[in-house]
Amino acid sequence: MRRVLIIDDHPGVGQALELLLSLHDIEASVAASPAEGLALLETRPFGLVIQDMNFSTDTTSGEEGEQLFRAIRSRRPDLPIILLTAWTRLDAAVALVKAGAADYLAKPWDDAKLVATVENLLELGEASREVAQLREARRQRKASLARRHDLSGLVFDADATLSLLELAGQIAAAPVPVLITGPNGAGKERIAAFVHANSAAKDGPFVALNCGALPADLIEAELFGSDSGAYTGAAKARVGRFEAADSGTLFLDEIANLPLAGQMKLLRVLETGQFERLGSSKTRQTRVRVLSATNADLRAMVKAGSFREDLFYRLNLIELRLPPLAERRDDVLPLAEHFLAGRARLGEAARDALLAHRWPGNVRELKNAVERAALLGGGGEITPALLGLDDLPGSGPAWRNLDEPSRDAVVAALGSAAGNVSRAAAQLGLSRQALYRRLERYGITP
Repeated sequence: MRRVLIIDDHPGVGQALELLLSLHDIEASVAASPAEGLALLETRPFGLVIQDMNFSTDTTSGEEGEQLFRAIRSRRPDLPIILLTAWTRLDAAVALVKAGAADYLAKPWDDAKLVATVENLLELGEASREVAQLREARRQRKASLARRHDLSGLVFDADATLSLLELAGQIAAAPVPVLITGPNGAGKERIAAFVHANSAAKDGPFVALNCGALPADLIEAELFGSDSGAYTGAAKARVGRFEAADSGTLFLDEIANLPLAGQMKLLRVLETGQFERLGSSKTRQTRVRVLSATNADLRAMVKAGSFREDLFYRLNLIELRLPPLAERRDDVLPLAEHFLAGRARLGEAARDALLAHRWPGNVRELKNAVERAALLGGGGEITPALLGLDDLPGSGPAWRNLDEPSRDAVVAALGSAAGNVSRAAAQLGLSRQALYRRLERYGITP
């Protein structure tokens, strides 16, 4: 909005400014008094005000200008105001700049400087209005989502997260399998819980199983249960996750780690609702909505023969892709405040550090960093040093925060731990079993 309001009692000043701005395609309206200027503000929109500091004859105190400034601010808090003064004593103008005025210029002004200042402020004002419009649109979308769905305590502010939840809300009511993809630690289980909370099975149980946290020979027993004596150590019959989730939702995280035998049995349950406990010939029936999640490329695994193609298409009827936290920057500070829960206060420098960090460990890393900082800070203001982020000076290597470490990170961790798998796993934030699977995947011998 390249429209400026000039409020000055000297006709020559108004005319000169109006002509100068018109040469740069900026429309100007001139008011000769504070009352006339305030009246014009009510009749049309302006992107900027240029106002004098004194209006009455022989007045040099600047009090009239201060009163006008505060009257404009009360009506239009976000409107930039440039102050003009013909007097060498600029105390009043400087004080008003500290109170929120955009700038002050002395009469006679420098044309080039004045035009540059006006154009910069108009451009910033237009950008601010666009940001405000985007924020308002996002607020309305979030409010609409909250009216239609149970948000299950989700904390978010990024457009990418909002779009994902809008899609998840649309498909939640349909009892179809859903595949949630995204990196480790990004919050895939929270998305699954959202789908469950807004489904027809919301009054049933929500049961989660991390397929990557169990040895391959125990996953089937966890999924389908086992009879007494089905395997070494099975002293009594055990209910599996499918039975536990009956009439509800079963969430299978790290589905890519399911062995081929388990994949075949899972496909059968999805198609028929039937299964047998390990070591039993009795066929059982269940009615469960299955949600699965992975950070792996299942299509590549299908081509490689390590994941069944028919199961992939059965699970992937609908895909919800959860972006990494680095692509959801607007979620960072709301999540950090949520994890702090009022125990400490984020300083401005800490906020900047949180927004600048690349978050390789996603929401899980953010939670750990913030909670550690709150503990070390003793409830005081949190500083960047307390966050312990790997891209701050003097901090540790980046791989310590990775949820899915690279081959080099695994090798480095083993070297640091002198080949001790338990210590290396602890450094990488993995279980021993999870690290062994990665050693096998990367062809590494401890």
